[in-house]
Amino acid sequence: MLGWNCHKMPRVRTRNKLRGKLIVVEGIDGSGKSIQLHLLDKWLRHLGVLVFNTEWNSSAVVKEITSKGKRRALLTPTTFSLLHATDFADRYERNVLPLLHAGYFVLADRYVYTAYARDAVRGCHPQWVKRVYSFATKPDAVFYYHVPVEVGVRRILTGRPKLKYYEAGMDLNLSNDEYESYRIFQSRIIEQYKAMASKEGFIVMDGTLDVEQQQRMMRERVLGLLPSELAKVASKELSVT
Repeated sequence: MLGWNCHKMPRVRTRNKLRGKLIVVEGIDGSGKSIQLHLLDKWLRHLGVLVFNTEWNSSAVVKEITSKGKRRALLTPTTFSLLHATDFADRYERNVLPLLHAGYFVLADRYVYTAYARDAVRGCHPQWVKRVYSFATKPDAVFYYHVPVEVGVRRILTGRPKLKYYEAGMDLNLSNDEYESYRIFQSRIIEQYKAMASKEGFIVMDGTLDVEQQQRMMRERVLGLLPSELAKVASKELSVT
């Protein structure tokens, strides 16, 4: 199925073919990216913008088989990568690309960069991973929420009785202790994001700042993506808050 999708999908290389805008948030677990995207969604809807949200690993097409593979710890790095790519391809073809053509602001809680980072840490060749996702259009803005690994881990583990096998990176044999394995896994993902940040044009955000401060900074960046008249209205609102 993945090969069919990648073959059939048009390779969108220029933004002028799409009426909508694609805004992406990236970062390790516990970086605060999801709450920032949620707040941006509320603001854009308040302005009257058409908005659609999409999340990593949320397609119903591969959900059952992915869950079964995770429960039985049967997923190799390549299998894991291809399942996520199939999930992404399904959501991209059914939702993301059509809605961008229709003029929506598509807000993506993680995009291809999550695959680039995680699959590389799991040992997949970076160029192979990028080729798998080569059909995906480049976002209009990618906000990378950076936090020290200790901060992200503390946020996730607060009130969390147990980590999942793959979530903790236990398949990589990093440590026999799942919490230490998780810390090492997240540290390596951070290194991948750092390597991508400049090359991919990330807008690097300090995920340790106050939530409201981060959101204001995000909205100021998004102003430039709004239609001119709407941007003027939004700018005035920001100036008085």
